[in-house]
Amino acid sequence: MSKKHEILFNQLNDYRQQLIHLLHTVSEEQADMIPDGFHNNIRWNAGHIYLDQYLWIQHLTKEPIYIPEEYHNWFGHGTSPTVWQTSPPTMKNLILQLSNQVNYIKEKYGNRLEIEYAPIESGMQTLSQVLVRTIYHEGIHLSHIQLLKRFLECSVEKKQIV
Repeated sequence: MSKKHEILFNQLNDYRQQLIHLLHTVSEEQADMIPDGFHNNIRWNAGHIYLDQYLWIQHLTKEPIYIPEEYHNWFGHGTSPTVWQTSPPTMKNLILQLSNQVNYIKEKYGNRLEIEYAPIESGMQTLSQVLVRTIYHEGIHLSHIQLLKRFLECSVEKKQIV
C-alpha cells in the first residue's frame, strides 16, 4: 500500500477512534434523547455514519455490501428516530460495527483505491476520493454528536439546579 493510502487509512482510523471514544461516554438513555431544536439523536448519527460510508462505496463500485435492510429505514438520509417502527441496534452493537468497519474497508478495498469507476457526485471516480468524502461526512456527524451530548448534559445540569 502506498504511503498516501496508508495516511488515508490512518486518518480514517484516527477519526473513527475519536468517534468510538465519544460514543463510549454516551448512555443508552442519552443516545435516544432528541433535544428541542434537533431532528435526530446520537444513536441516529452513529448509525448514519456507519451506513453512509458503505452506501458511498456501493454507489461508486456498484458492488453489493451487506447492510441490514432496517439500517436504511433507521439511519438513511432524511430518516428520523421519531418515526422508527422497530427497535434500532444498541449502542454497544453500533460501536462494535463502527469499530470493525475501517479494517473491513481496508481489507476489502485497500488494494483498489485508485481504480477508476464511472464518475459519481462531485466527479468522484476512485475509492480514495470517496473515502475523503466520507471522512469529511463523519467529522460533521461527530460534531453533531458532541453538540447533542453537550446540550443533553447542560439540560440535566439545569434540571438539577432547579
